[in-house]
This record gives sequence, C-alpha cells and structure tokens, in this order.
Amino acid sequence: MSIQSLTDHQLVEIYQQGNEKGLETLLHRHKSKLFSSILVIVKDRALAEDVFQDTFVKVIQTLKKGQYNEEGKFLPWIYRISRNLIIDHFRRIKKMPPAAVYYNEEGEELHPLDRVADNKDVYLTEEEGLKRKNNIRELIHELPADQREVVIMRTYYDMSFKEIADLTNVSINTSLGRMRYALINLKKMIEDRKVEVSF
Repeated sequence: MSIQSLTDHQLVEIYQQGNEKGLETLLHRHKSKLFSSILVIVKDRALAEDVFQDTFVKVIQTLKKGQYNEEGKFLPWIYRISRNLIIDHFRRIKKMPPAAVYYNEEGEELHPLDRVADNKDVYLTEEEGLKRKNNIRELIHELPADQREVVIMRTYYDMSFKEIADLTNVSINTSLGRMRYALINLKKMIEDRKVEVSF
C-alpha cells in the first residue's frame, strides 16, 4: 500500500510514530485547499503565507505532543486552527478583513456565487456578466461578518452546513440561520437598490 493511499488519520499515526513522510503527505494533500481558504479571507498573499506556516507549526506541535484527537477530521481541524489564527490577527490590528474579492487555488480571482449562476447568464455580454458579479460582490461585502462567512463557505467551498458548523464552532441550526438571514438580506438589498444580479 502506497503512503498516498493512507487516510489522514493513518498519516497522522505514522508521523507520530516518527515517519516524517506522514506529515509531508498531509501537507501536500491539503496545502492548496488550506492556502486558498486563508487567502479568501485575508486577501494578502504574504499574510496568507504567514498564517499558513503558523498553522502547520501549530499542527506539528500538537501532533508531537500527542494531543491530536480529531479522528477522521484532519481537514476541518486545520481549517479551525487557521481560522483562529486569522481572527487573532484581525483582533490584534482591530480590523476585520474585507470580502470584496475571492481567489481560487491558483490565486486567480473568482466569484463566490459562480456555482449558482442562472443559465440565462450565457446570453450576457462579458461586460454585463462582470457588472453583475461586481454588484453581488459589493452586496456580499455589506453582509454582517458571520453571514458573509457562511455564504463564502457554502457557495465557494461547497461545504455542508455540518462542516461549516464544526469549523465555526456553532450549531448546525445557527449555520442554517446565518445562511437564511444572508439570503434574506441579499434579496432585500437587490430589491431596494434594483441591482442586476444572478442567483
């Protein structure tokens, strides 16, 4: 059996037994997803790299102390560590991150609601499509931070409400509620301002 075919939990176990390849494989497996998730929030590549490195320093420290007990939940666990580091950073500078632009794993700009675009958008010109993207992006930017976060996780990362709840340390009902209020708020802003957007 090759090391790549091992589960995250098995890789953690072999790393704790002294096989450095375990951590190397985990890092390789989750690097792009974790880094892009950090970049989406902080929107600064240098800061994202710092947070990414600090996340894996914490991961290594925790694993070496034998304190890891998140069986089968390695990815949500490292997301949670990175999220806490991001929150700590913004608390220190007393400023919350903006949410105007989102990036994919290659650092290319993406729109978080691209996944749910209406089919009629295929008839839009490139300029019209861009205008609609900018419109919805500005509205998402105006949502309260907790609602904005769940919209990004649900639409950009295609995460389940259970995963969102685990990652943000709230109940599933709270995650669902935040999404519901986010959509209500977006709908109201769209109607009030009569902006052209696609859902």
